[in-house]
Amino acid sequence: MARWLMLDIGAGTLDLLVVDGDDGQSYKAVVKSPIRTVAETIAATHGPLAVTGGEMGGGRVTALLKERAASQKVVIGESAAATLHHDPDRVAGWGLEIVSDSDARLAAQEKGMGQIHLADVDPRRIASLVTALGVPFEFEAVAVCAQDHGVAPVGVSHLEYRHNLFAEALTRTPLPHTLLFRSDEVPGSFNRLATIAASAAELPTDSVYVMDSGMAAITGAAIDPHASRSADGFVVLDIATSHTVGAALKGEEVLGIFEYHTHDVTAAILDDLLAGLMAGTLSHAAVLAQGGHGAFVRRAVTPQARGSRSRDPKAQCPIIATGPKRRLARDSRYALVWGAPWGDNMMTGTVGLYTSLARRRKEDPAGRVL
Repeated sequence: MARWLMLDIGAGTLDLLVVDGDDGQSYKAVVKSPIRTVAETIAATHGPLAVTGGEMGGGRVTALLKERAASQKVVIGESAAATLHHDPDRVAGWGLEIVSDSDARLAAQEKGMGQIHLADVDPRRIASLVTALGVPFEFEAVAVCAQDHGVAPVGVSHLEYRHNLFAEALTRTPLPHTLLFRSDEVPGSFNRLATIAASAAELPTDSVYVMDSGMAAITGAAIDPHASRSADGFVVLDIATSHTVGAALKGEEVLGIFEYHTHDVTAAILDDLLAGLMAGTLSHAAVLAQGGHGAFVRRAVTPQARGSRSRDPKAQCPIIATGPKRRLARDSRYALVWGAPWGDNMMTGTVGLYTSLARRRKEDPAGRVL
């Protein structure tokens, strides 16, 4: 059975791709994200809460739990508390009562106490989605991606810490697809990915892999046909609901990357980031000071890309734009290519997962990578 399941967990959507080597088909779905579904469940409840589970994406979930704790009793397990912040004192300062995970489960059984379970992977929901696609719910492998900032040491910015993690990894091996981890290989600093791996292990599968969504998006966007047509190098730009990532590549090799918060993105900001990325001059400190996540640059893409203001694709390397909010770049001074890995703009992350898994296992049930 060569059936693989890929899950890209974003702030806005959960993107699902099943590749079934038995019939040579792929099946896909784009649905509401776990963050949004859990947030809606919290908003629909009233009164005191017991919060169980582990670390998942925060955002609206964090905001609603803080709001509830201001007027009601909220008991939260120590593992779930990491969703709100990795500093338990800060979480307690917001009025939430942090207890052991077992005590949180006991509190959930108390009369009058509502329960919220925090998890990026809900096996029952995944089962209903896959079954609705008409695909058997059993897999040889499952791969999941989500953004993980890592657990930064006290006094270190989580943005700086995330930057250093990936800068060090890509300096050693500048191939983003190699940053796919089997469940027993997840670095200790990636708490969210470790939690996801544990949840995904409840799915009917022989093996589980996890990956940061930024690295998956870069790998997936690079599968777009426009990338293979450029021998000198190309840029991928994935503008997702919460975060935007750009990367310059030559073949499979990363030459530089940047990350930014999508809510701060404008066409002018993107143009400046792209110009610096292609020229190899983008400064991590400058991007961080501007409010972005940061940048890591090894070298320029091509000499002719420096300072290009032309909308003529021949005057620059290809810039392949994907992601649910790529319309934010429509006024760019660059001639962007609207990318669609495997023919679907929304499958960038899942195709990146599939590509990384196929290269790692040296097998390709879809016949599209190796």
